[in-house]
Amino acid sequence: MQYDVIVIGSGPGGYVAAIRCAQLGLKTAIIEKYNTLGGTCLNVGCIPSKALLDSSEHYHNAAHTFTTHGIKLDNLGIDFGQMIKRKQEVVDANTSGITYLMKKNKIDVHVGVGSFKDKNTIIVTKDDGTAAELTTEKVIIATGSKPSSLPFLQIDKKRIITSTEALKLSEVPKHLILIGGGVIGLELGSVYARLGAKVSVIEFMDGIIPTMDKALGRELQKVLKKIGMEFYLNHKVTGATVKGKEVTVTFDNAKGEKQELKGDYCMVAVGRVAYTDGLGLDKIGITVEERGRKITVDEHLETSVKGVYAIGDVIKGAMLAHKAEDEGTFVAELIAGQKPHINYNLIPGVVYTWPEVAAVGFTEEQLKEAGTKYKVGSFPFKASGRARASGDLDGFVKVLADATTDEILGVHMIGPRAADMIAEAVIAMEFRASAEDVTRASHAHPTYTEAMREACLAATENRAIHI
Repeated sequence: MQYDVIVIGSGPGGYVAAIRCAQLGLKTAIIEKYNTLGGTCLNVGCIPSKALLDSSEHYHNAAHTFTTHGIKLDNLGIDFGQMIKRKQEVVDANTSGITYLMKKNKIDVHVGVGSFKDKNTIIVTKDDGTAAELTTEKVIIATGSKPSSLPFLQIDKKRIITSTEALKLSEVPKHLILIGGGVIGLELGSVYARLGAKVSVIEFMDGIIPTMDKALGRELQKVLKKIGMEFYLNHKVTGATVKGKEVTVTFDNAKGEKQELKGDYCMVAVGRVAYTDGLGLDKIGITVEERGRKITVDEHLETSVKGVYAIGDVIKGAMLAHKAEDEGTFVAELIAGQKPHINYNLIPGVVYTWPEVAAVGFTEEQLKEAGTKYKVGSFPFKASGRARASGDLDGFVKVLADATTDEILGVHMIGPRAADMIAEAVIAMEFRASAEDVTRASHAHPTYTEAMREACLAATENRAIHI
């Protein structure tokens, strides 16, 4: 079978690339090793974790905040089996939606492991060992990533687990020990903390969500402590052992003193590593970087082999579904002869705890390091009428603007619906808006987004109205 483009991997990068290629008139096929489309994001990542985050937040509010709204409940309880069942129903609905989109756009789906015979020939090997050869003009590698681990830890997927197993536990842990204070660990840790688990976070760095603006990490840690999560920062994990249903995690503090924690589950959330197993990259002369196993690409996301592109988690940059989507669209349009662009500095990052955390652009630490002269405007949600009405008083919006031109350089927020609100900042920065530009745009009242306007007012000659 001859194609214009073959996409290997059906995650957000892969399926978006395939759809955009088909829209542009290219005969397209997609190869997926699993029986369901959608990759990590839809099956064991973004979508199922958000389903559990929403369910656990509903329970937490029912248990702790409903009475302030005048709502009384008797015999409140958790049907954890139903919670997991609903999560799977959400996943199934989304993955079946991707299958529909493949049919709608006349994209051929081949189930099996795709590997290179040469740069224009892909072998698809099914579970039963049978194989088929596909030929193509262009190839887009979109095989994503898998959870990383520590070399001295044995992940048994029963008591010492990754995020994949954490999404399908049969019970709420009594004590969940998290190794890693990044996005994935904190999201799933907050799920189980809301459901009554004791959650302990061991983080090597001196703060949680260490790649984001430091102010966000400090505020999020304060909020998560309110739901019972405890933090061991500047601590180095040295081992984990399982005896029966008990896990013992050993670690050293900043002084080198040895400590240990005992729990019934330990989740390892120390990042992800590019998944390139079985691709046969060596057959076409592509090598991967030793650390992280990333594929090297140029500014057009083309590998060292002409006509072979790579996108998403298998290349450098943040491992984010929406980054992969943008790259999938970029490559498809490039192949079709268009001239697309991506501004990597304006790809937002989000943590879906509650309150949510979101950011785009430069952090304050980065601006200081670069010697950029900037000004800061901040607005707390406790001064927001909408936030006070909903009871979501934690957090703030922080705007960083150029001291001379007033151009917005970074926006960092923690608060209700920050994941949605960050889009306003992305649009403003794509068009190189100044803080004053945002202040002159009418924002509906009362809304959470007024906090963005107020933060911009604060950055513009300290003109905030409500603080």
